[in-house]
Amino acid sequence: MAEFEIAGMTFKGGKMAVILTALSTLGGASWAGFEFYKDYMDMKEIVQNIDVDAIDAKNVQIIQKLDDAIEYTRDIKSGLRDDILSIEKQADRVEDKTRNMEEKVRDMIDKASERFETRRDSLISDNNRELKDLEKRLTDKLQKALDNPLAD
Repeated sequence: MAEFEIAGMTFKGGKMAVILTALSTLGGASWAGFEFYKDYMDMKEIVQNIDVDAIDAKNVQIIQKLDDAIEYTRDIKSGLRDDILSIEKQADRVEDKTRNMEEKVRDMIDKASERFETRRDSLISDNNRELKDLEKRLTDKLQKALDNPLAD
C-alpha cells in the first residue's frame, strides 16, 4: 500500500484519500472566495463611479415630461368633452329645425290639399251648373224645334 510522510506524520491508504479530498476542497473554496472578492471589487468600482446627480437630473426630467404629458392629456380630454357637447348642441338644433320644417311642410301640404279640394268642388259645381244650363238650353231649343218645326 502507498504511504507518504509529511512533517513527521505517516499517511497510508484511506487517510491519504481523505487528506487529498480535504486539500482539494480547501483549494476550491479558496478559489471561489477569491472570485467573489474580485467580483465584489469590480462592483464596488462601478458603484463608486455612478453619477448620482446625473441620475437625479434624469429622474427629474422624466418626472417633468410625465407631468407635462398628463397635463396635455387632461387638456385633450377637456377639449374633446367641449367638442362633444358642442356637437350635441348643434345636433339638437338641427333636429329642432328639421322638426319645425317638417311641421311647416305638413301644414303647407294640408293647406294645399284643402285649397285643391275646395277648387275641385268649385269646378265640379260650376261644371254641373253649366251642364244643367246647357241641358236646359238644348231641351228648350229641342222643344221649340218640335213645337215649331218650320221656324228656322
